[in-house]
Amino acid sequence: MKKELIVITGGPGTGKTTIIDALIEQGYACFPEISRQITLEAKKQGIEQLFLEKPLLFSELLLEGRKRQHEQAMAGHTEIVFLDRGIPDILAYMHYIGDPYPAFFDQASREHSYSKVFVLPPWEDIYKSDEARYENFEQAKLIFNHLQETYQTYGYNLIEVPRGTIEERVHYILSQLF
Repeated sequence: MKKELIVITGGPGTGKTTIIDALIEQGYACFPEISRQITLEAKKQGIEQLFLEKPLLFSELLLEGRKRQHEQAMAGHTEIVFLDRGIPDILAYMHYIGDPYPAFFDQASREHSYSKVFVLPPWEDIYKSDEARYENFEQAKLIFNHLQETYQTYGYNLIEVPRGTIEERVHYILSQLF
């Protein structure tokens, strides 16, 4: 059985989680985005915005979580697994804020590969800020550019998901797999 690990990525507020939720409803194996969970845990410990206050620590926690997701996806029994963001997303965000990072981030991106990467472009009509998404829409567009550049650096051919209803977007993704 050939294992297919499929990343759904894009800047903040582009509909990634909604697509993952729709894929779960259709019975697909999916791994959720973990940054909100890390951010909420940090808030419980008195750190209001871990990514802004301690970006390297935040990124290290994300890296460990995403490596664990990758390993669990590879070990699972399903042929196709969708992931809400991949390891290169971490580097893209570090590039966005301009912070350096240790070589093990790059190494992890090279050692944990994905079959396909779908990217959701910025879409102002659906963008919303909230307690865990602090970026404005202009920042979201910059993050999108960093995501594209970072994934391409690791040799991925990105598949851009067109705007549309959630059903249309999920159908498009699935049509690119089968």
